[in-house]
Amino acid sequence: MFYVSRGDIPHKRHTQHRAPDGSLYAEELFGVEGFTGRSSLLYHVTPPTRTHRVDHVRDIRLESADAGAVHHRLINTAEVKPHGDVVSGRVPLFFNSDLVMGVMRPTESMPADHFYRNGEADEMLYVHEGSGRFDSVFGSMAYGPGDYLVIPIGTTWRLEPLGEGPQRILYLESPTEIAPPKRYRNDYGQLLEHSPYSQRDIRVPDPVAARTDAGDYTIHVRVRSRITAYGYRHHPFDVVGWDGYLWPFIFNIADFEPITGRVHQPPPVHQTFAGRNYVVCSFVPRKFDYHPLAIPAPYNHSNINSDEVIYYVAGNFMSRRGVGISSFTLHPAGIPHGPHPGTVEASIGRDATEELAVMVDTFHPLQLTKEAARLEDEKYPFSWLPPEDGGEEGRALSERGPEAFPD
Repeated sequence: MFYVSRGDIPHKRHTQHRAPDGSLYAEELFGVEGFTGRSSLLYHVTPPTRTHRVDHVRDIRLESADAGAVHHRLINTAEVKPHGDVVSGRVPLFFNSDLVMGVMRPTESMPADHFYRNGEADEMLYVHEGSGRFDSVFGSMAYGPGDYLVIPIGTTWRLEPLGEGPQRILYLESPTEIAPPKRYRNDYGQLLEHSPYSQRDIRVPDPVAARTDAGDYTIHVRVRSRITAYGYRHHPFDVVGWDGYLWPFIFNIADFEPITGRVHQPPPVHQTFAGRNYVVCSFVPRKFDYHPLAIPAPYNHSNINSDEVIYYVAGNFMSRRGVGISSFTLHPAGIPHGPHPGTVEASIGRDATEELAVMVDTFHPLQLTKEAARLEDEKYPFSWLPPEDGGEEGRALSERGPEAFPD
């Protein structure tokens, strides 16, 4: 990422930086990878170490479903009940040692005196529906539909939903950093000319005045698979200034510039972010292939060493039938998949698509949670059968038309 500076910082790092009353501000190095990774320097009114209460809140345990045979899966989350806030309302669906992924439909704000810090993972929130404000020690950002909100590990933050409309958010937790793919960056971290987005498309926190309120504030810290409550008598957002390369940011999926070609382009052209052993891709409205004999629908392919998850956001996915908005498809490693019956011929001659989806490919197998198994459509593995072989179920799927959604 790139260098950002906000607020009041000293001319030289690790030197005296004093408030108007002469007191020293407390410098904090906020960094990863043991002083060698990306970092920022934050200047607090009160040392961030000054806690007066530590309480165990709850343990976090992900339970794997007894998934049985390995097969393609369709998980429909459209009817997941809204509940909780942006932390307590999370519904985990898939997980392995590299990530946890799920959905949330928060109905309430975090309490005004409560904050959250994930001390074991970067977080990515993709906003499907809803809007609000994200506040953190780095400042404030408004969010809305289509926004990817990327929050570095260890950030203290809170999220305030605004308006009366529903909130629907895809979330991903990653013990390694979530960042633009290396192939989009030069040796200096600058996004290259052929990258599908640039630094101008990345929104960084707006500067806000340091909070000097006194009171009783609680930060719920997630670390070592448990939530611990830390109590403070000063507001956590007491930062007067900061600078560096590590900070939360927002990138909107509408700013992703699709890479197209004369023939069908493979999924890596849609890559948006990368973590250890997984990638995040954005399928966006785009022109189709322009070779005179091009087949816009994707070819059949085998994910020989990766699991593929697609979350369907909006539009008309030309290679899928019978897959609704807010659904996930999971295509496990080693099993071929491809366009549904009739979609290949139907795609020929079309010049564009309005599809919108988020894909996550993992290079280690994903486990399903019990909640994911409860939401599964068990007919999906047979949806590639032609109507004459699939009986009434196959016929129903083929007759729905491409109202649903590619990979």
